[in-house]
Amino acid sequence: MIRTRFAPSPTGYLHIGGARTALFSWAYARKHGGQFVLRIEDTDQERSTLESERAILDGLTWLGIDWDEGPFFQMKRLDRYREITQQLLDEGKAYYCYASKEELDVMREGQRARGEKPRYDGRWRPEPGRVLPPPPPGVEPIIRFKTPREGEVSFSDLIKGRITVANSELDDLVIMRADGIPTYNFGVVVDDWDMGITHVIRGDDHVNNTPRQINILLALGAPLPVYAHVPMILGNDGERLSKRHGAVSVLQYQEDGYLPEALMNYLARLGWGYGDAEKFSTSEFIQWFEASDVSHSASRFNQEKLTWLNQQYLKDADNARLAKLVEPFLAKQGVDPVAGPELTTLMGLLKERVATVEELADATHIFLRHTLPEADTLREKTTPGSLDAFARIREGLATADWQAPVINSLLKETAQACNLKMGQIGIPLRLALFGTAQTPSIDATLVALGKAETLRRYATAWPLIQAASA
Repeated sequence: MIRTRFAPSPTGYLHIGGARTALFSWAYARKHGGQFVLRIEDTDQERSTLESERAILDGLTWLGIDWDEGPFFQMKRLDRYREITQQLLDEGKAYYCYASKEELDVMREGQRARGEKPRYDGRWRPEPGRVLPPPPPGVEPIIRFKTPREGEVSFSDLIKGRITVANSELDDLVIMRADGIPTYNFGVVVDDWDMGITHVIRGDDHVNNTPRQINILLALGAPLPVYAHVPMILGNDGERLSKRHGAVSVLQYQEDGYLPEALMNYLARLGWGYGDAEKFSTSEFIQWFEASDVSHSASRFNQEKLTWLNQQYLKDADNARLAKLVEPFLAKQGVDPVAGPELTTLMGLLKERVATVEELADATHIFLRHTLPEADTLREKTTPGSLDAFARIREGLATADWQAPVINSLLKETAQACNLKMGQIGIPLRLALFGTAQTPSIDATLVALGKAETLRRYATAWPLIQAASA
């Protein structure tokens, strides 16, 4: 069975790059009827936080990425790492290193001065016929893996193709710190082995780690997973993705009013595609996805494209669902929707005019509270001598059957009788009743507002209408 995993470090939020990696790994497992494992790599105790851990789990859940096993935590597996370390020591495939940080710094400075690549020089590596100095007193050693000196590591990456690295390019990496906590390259190897991971799909910033990890797996006699390294995401300007490009927490997009299916769709299209399909369902994505189809080159994050896609999903979204999503935004804005029209009705009227749920919440304000326009603004938009028209409309609305066609006919007939254009009636009417000239069609807007509230607002604004249209 195919088993993939996502293994974030809880040292920050779930960002766009991590979410896309999780999405590809999850989709690959789902496509092939496999299992998706969630692992939290929390060995960086100084920077790991429960807050970050919660944000990662919440971000995945919001996106709809579920897991079959986990989350597993590395700090709960320390005994296992120490067991495997001891095995490598016993087999002569790892050794204790007593070099201090200061010694290593001097070593690297000398290598740089000679134009050499900075790397551990093997000073504590045991070799046949070599006599090592006695361990310095009071020094807690680290443990290094004994990297083969000869040969090469070669593997076929599902995305990048064949990659080959000479072992002579690799030094003896640290696998266990002095405090008994494993390093990343060692912990991930033991975890992937123990958890039966068959396919490792991750960012291409890990390409250089893969040969080291393969050497450890070979030393353990463990099966090698298939690797797929996903190219990085750049900003729209070609620079490394940062907060100014939109590289914020996945949950920030939820707070900003994006729909999870829109963000998932957009992330899927970053470096992968299926023909010309721009908008597709999660089930279609799973059906179509293959890691080998992921682009070899970096993709560019485009905030405007994401917002456009979100707008398309909003248009198709269920009105009752949107009403529920809008409620917390209104609460944050201090707007109470209880006394206004049904939010579900407003969603149907407004959702095609906005790009985010937050904008949708903003758009409902005109129905939930009456804001009178500035007198000068209303006067600028009102045709002099049109008072009779607005008086007729006021009287007609009071007795009208409250349906859009009836209201539309009333406005058109009034405009024709008073020799006015529809805009000369509609714009001042919108300003007077809603405080803005930008609303959906005036007849549908008034129907949504309701007859009683329309007449109440008309009465409130009547002195301003009189002054502006006299």
